[in-house]
Amino acid sequence: MNQFAIRFTIAYLLLIPLQALVFDHMVLFNVAVPFVFIYLIVMLPVTLGTNVSVVLGFLAGLGMDMFADTPGMNSLSCTILAFARKPLFHLYTTMDDDLAGRSPSAQTMGSASFLKYVLTLSLCYSVLVFTIEAFQLFIPELLLTRIVASTLYTFLLIYTLDSLLIRRREKRL
Repeated sequence: MNQFAIRFTIAYLLLIPLQALVFDHMVLFNVAVPFVFIYLIVMLPVTLGTNVSVVLGFLAGLGMDMFADTPGMNSLSCTILAFARKPLFHLYTTMDDDLAGRSPSAQTMGSASFLKYVLTLSLCYSVLVFTIEAFQLFIPELLLTRIVASTLYTFLLIYTLDSLLIRRREKRL
């Protein structure tokens, strides 16, 4: 098994239960929910094919759906996010050849590009999840507040997680 498969499997086995058991209960002001498990999709190498990305995104969403008892909501959102990941990446950088086999991070992309990339993915995921959820109960002000607050909360936690992982990798070198 190659290094990417091992890293993804370990991250999957850590992030999905952590999301369900810890992060889903870290709700701020009964509005903002951090979706840290989408780091699984953020960390996918850019050179990975779209079909593989979509399948891995679906599996990440399916794992969350099983833990959170949300029938298909996370699966649909993660699948769409995995599909849109590569075009969103190319909005902020053109270094596709330089990233061959490596995951997007602040170290590989540069801080500014990575910040925009993570913020855009967090926004897309929040819009998808809360729009799907809003089909049950629609209050526009609450929907917009939840999208913005959850996007910022998710962004901060994912950027912190990525920064911690980069420092850890640098110490091993």
